[in-house]
Amino acid sequence: MNTQYNYTNIIKETLILTVAVGIIGAAVYFFLVPSHTSVSSISGLGIILSNFVPLPLSAITMILNVVLLIVGFLTCGKEFGIKTVYTSIMLPIFLALFEIVFPNFESFTNSQELDVLCYILVVSVGLSILFNRNASSGGLDIVAKIMNKYLHMELGKAMSLSGMCVALSAALVYDKKTVVLSILGTYFNGIVLDHFIFDHNIKRRVCIITPKEKELRDFIIHELHSGATVYEAYGAYNMEKRHEIITIVDKVEYQKLMKFINTLDSKAFITVYNVSDMRYQPKI
Repeated sequence: MNTQYNYTNIIKETLILTVAVGIIGAAVYFFLVPSHTSVSSISGLGIILSNFVPLPLSAITMILNVVLLIVGFLTCGKEFGIKTVYTSIMLPIFLALFEIVFPNFESFTNSQELDVLCYILVVSVGLSILFNRNASSGGLDIVAKIMNKYLHMELGKAMSLSGMCVALSAALVYDKKTVVLSILGTYFNGIVLDHFIFDHNIKRRVCIITPKEKELRDFIIHELHSGATVYEAYGAYNMEKRHEIITIVDKVEYQKLMKFINTLDSKAFITVYNVSDMRYQPKI
């Protein structure tokens, strides 16, 4: 039974990763390639190199990904995992498939600016699925991790820097407008990715002081099915002892919690913080 369950999970995970890579491949082929821009990706670098190397984009992307995977395993070890290997190989395969089915494709929008915008929106969906499944599309993700390890650079800054270097490479081939679009596209791609990925993972740390402590604890534990921590606190003015309840909730739970508190005690003292890195909250 466990073996069958594991196989089912593997098949499900593989299908999700395949769909995500297919979305990324479609974004590259139908929007990034017609725009002739180089927006923060190995595929963007491949578009530039295709002007100098007599190979199709799929072949160039495959070569770049394989080289980066080898370098990544040699420098960063096994952290990339089988998922990154799979997605790095599948992306060029999808590009090759699109090249066969839609040869000499030009543009859906007939506008360079709209192509870049559509690429940013579509590729962010695919990348957000991968990142939220603890996977990546390889390419610049590997470059950023190497920079993070050996140059001690924050991962976000490393991603932006490597992406900007690829975007600036458009100057080797295209006009000033295309270079500017590549740079702006890289910048806004990061913003949209932040929205899809990090906003999805952001939770709220809610601190509440109320005399109706028991009712609030019961609601958090039994209705929200969340944990809470209670601290003993003293008011600085009169040194009156109170209890502060702290819980971490997602957006939906936060709305339910605020609605309940307004009904329970409209004068409750509440502070709220956004948190994006939460390891463990004991239910005590």
